[in-house]
Amino acid sequence: MAANVYASATDGGSGGDSAATRSGTGVRTAGATIDCPDVATKLTSVPEQARGEVDKELALLDEQIAKAYQQLSESAQQMQQDPGFAGNAIVNPLKEKRGATLERIAIAIDRVGDRPEGLEALAACTVQDGNQAPAQGEGQDGGAGEQPGQEQGQAGQEQGNGQGQGANGGQAGNGPVAADFADIKSVQPNVNDPRPQGDASRGSFATSCGVNENGLFNSDNIIAAPGVTNGAHHFHDYVGNQSNNAFASDQDLANAETSCDDQGDKSSYYWPVVRLQNGTQEQDAQKPGGGIEGNAGEIVTPKQVTLTFVGNPREKVTAMPRLLRIITGDAKSFVNGPANANASWSCTGFEDRQLKDKYPLCPQGSDVVRTFKFQSCWDGRNIDSANHRTHVAFADAAGNCPSGFRPIPQLVQRIVYDIDAPSLQDGGRTTPLFAVDSFPEQLHKPGTDHGDFINIFDEDLMGEMVDCINGGRKCGAGADGGQDPAPTEEPQEEPTKTPEAPQEEPTKTPEAPQEEPTKTPEAPQEEPTKTPDAPQNGNGGGKPADQGDDGDDGEGGAAKPPADKPDPEPEPGDASTAPGGARPEVKATASADGGNAAEQGGGSKNGDDQDTDGLGDSQAVGQATSAAPAPSAPSRTEPQAVGEGGLADTGAQLWPAAAGAVLVIAGFVVLRRVRRSHM
Repeated sequence: MAANVYASATDGGSGGDSAATRSGTGVRTAGATIDCPDVATKLTSVPEQARGEVDKELALLDEQIAKAYQQLSESAQQMQQDPGFAGNAIVNPLKEKRGATLERIAIAIDRVGDRPEGLEALAACTVQDGNQAPAQGEGQDGGAGEQPGQEQGQAGQEQGNGQGQGANGGQAGNGPVAADFADIKSVQPNVNDPRPQGDASRGSFATSCGVNENGLFNSDNIIAAPGVTNGAHHFHDYVGNQSNNAFASDQDLANAETSCDDQGDKSSYYWPVVRLQNGTQEQDAQKPGGGIEGNAGEIVTPKQVTLTFVGNPREKVTAMPRLLRIITGDAKSFVNGPANANASWSCTGFEDRQLKDKYPLCPQGSDVVRTFKFQSCWDGRNIDSANHRTHVAFADAAGNCPSGFRPIPQLVQRIVYDIDAPSLQDGGRTTPLFAVDSFPEQLHKPGTDHGDFINIFDEDLMGEMVDCINGGRKCGAGADGGQDPAPTEEPQEEPTKTPEAPQEEPTKTPEAPQEEPTKTPEAPQEEPTKTPDAPQNGNGGGKPADQGDDGDDGEGGAAKPPADKPDPEPEPGDASTAPGGARPEVKATASADGGNAAEQGGGSKNGDDQDTDGLGDSQAVGQATSAAPAPSAPSRTEPQAVGEGGLADTGAQLWPAAAGAVLVIAGFVVLRRVRRSHM
């Protein structure tokens, strides 16, 4: 990472250039934000005929808040001089605008259904301290993950020496601040997945769709704000479907190209981009959703993205309906509170520790990981709902779906970034802070992280997914791109030994699957996500076009050999075919441990703990031993490698034969001399 000599991300513009000068957006930090009731979550029932009009009005409410926040952030001096300025000049006019919009929503619904009551009470907004966290409570994942984040908030403030507490900080003056970060090493393990029981669906299905190396970005949100340009007010990364924008019809999405390896998956997977607060002027620096709305800095390309669908710990899953839409997390959780938040931040090697409301400070050699576990229960009827939430739900702590809901494959989305821990002590001057894009008034808080998904699998492939998961197998084009066993240094060093390994190892191949695959899972358990080679084509400079030269899509890291294997000689040759996928000869042993390594609750075993995996067994395990036969063909004539010993053993086996040969020759000579003497 290049050092950041830009400006403090926590100083709020004091001491040096102002936030307005730094960002070029005219935004000046005021240490406050706008807090408005979230109307969308209150509208649980909107008639289909009114849905389009209501969605546009909801998007207008978001735009009104964004403009009010911009006005607020530019009014620090006026508010200092006049305590009533914010209320009179910003909040009261905003209330009037919202009231008119809410009335139009009520009229639209009243035309085709029952008029909603109480909308007018949602018009009023307040000015909130920009550094005041919302009230803590249980989010979608329960309260277990909240406590560590709260503790780390205190640590972050201490590290930041109190900087930025009177301002919103960040390159554009609206976050992040030092208190938004926490040291992952001081967080206690807090991940507790339910154990599969009874008729559990234990398999997994992975799809590989790249890391957005195509550079597909926009600030639309076709789920929450269809037909509205800049409906998200922040930029998204897109993988999978390549036609996702505010105006795409269902048919447009169905006919689109896809970045997924399996062309039967045209689903759309998208999430807010992550940016380094290093002063970079990105392509969107002067655009809505970008720098104009406080989303500034260098966009970081993920080094790896894994998309895995897993089963239910209690029962079999049913197929997702085509065009099912799911939003997980809450982009407005900073002002809404954590009820619908579902952010999970961690570091490779520490993924048993998840932060909900803090960005992680990862140790050297560890990468930043953001994980989304989507809702896994469906109401059996609707592909969307008025508030985009009530048609799907989370299973409870034991894995049970709510009454009236049925389990569907759960999307687990894991995104890895090669980002160094920022230097909080100097406000990110040495090593820049990072943050997700957000609505401007949400101040880039980590708890606002969220993910979006539209199911556009073809029916046959969805059927294969369900059969795979219910059958306890590990399948899919991306099944080798999950938890990454290899630490950073080893994969870079070992491939150079590839030519030597085949000369010594070719005939040992049958032994390798028996001895080594069972050891491979040790690495995923200890360092589950360290896939250093994938990053070379991912995040280099953090720009979409800055991909490596490997030709990899950024997901091949899991194919690299684990670094902790006891016999280094055979490994390099085996690792040389990392992109090659699964090999059948190692499936039996790879499956048994691979399921645990991927934390799928024994996904590759059946109820009797027997290996049921098919072609999609743990490729991360299989590639290390199965790659040797191909490159070693020319070397199969070297018998020395067959024996267990070295040259001394070979000599010990040959000398008796040599001695016997000498005795035979000597006897032959004596016999000839005897014959001559008798002649």
